[in-house]
Amino acid sequence: MSRKYKFGEENGAYFISFATVNWIDVFTRDEYFSIITDSLNFCRKNKGMEIYGYCIMHSHIHLIFRSSLNNPSGLIRDFKGYTSKKLLTAIKENPQESRKEWMLWMFERAGKKNSNVTSMQFWQQHNMPIEIWSLQVFEQKLNYIHNNPVEAGFVIYPIDWKYSSARNYGNNDHTILEIDLNN
Repeated sequence: MSRKYKFGEENGAYFISFATVNWIDVFTRDEYFSIITDSLNFCRKNKGMEIYGYCIMHSHIHLIFRSSLNNPSGLIRDFKGYTSKKLLTAIKENPQESRKEWMLWMFERAGKKNSNVTSMQFWQQHNMPIEIWSLQVFEQKLNYIHNNPVEAGFVIYPIDWKYSSARNYGNNDHTILEIDLNN
């Protein structure tokens, strides 16, 4: 994580975004989306992550979350480290991946440019956390997250994007990830 962007309040809720290096569109296959959703679900159940909103796009992820263990930086560091390894392996082992050589070359190239990386770099280092300090900020960030696929032209309505908490808030029975709604 860049020194410029830090988590201030360890027990606060945050909006963060993080992207693949060079904004590579990795999340185009259900297998890759599942690695992210399974990892988020694991973090919810085992690492104290409370998720209030999310959207997984083709090259980046938006989250509104809180660490109940008061370690948001460590939680995101571990999540990104684990998912980068899993995703790189999935790409390497996927015989259907037509862009495999190019993507792996790009990840390796990014890793060579970063002294903190030993071989390949999957995620950009910064997260740009923004503390959710009011209901107004929460609603603004949640609307931004949910409208991201609409603005990108992928869907007409936020609830139509499969990999978004817009479905959870819309009481859709076909959600892919449980979130922490305060009813």
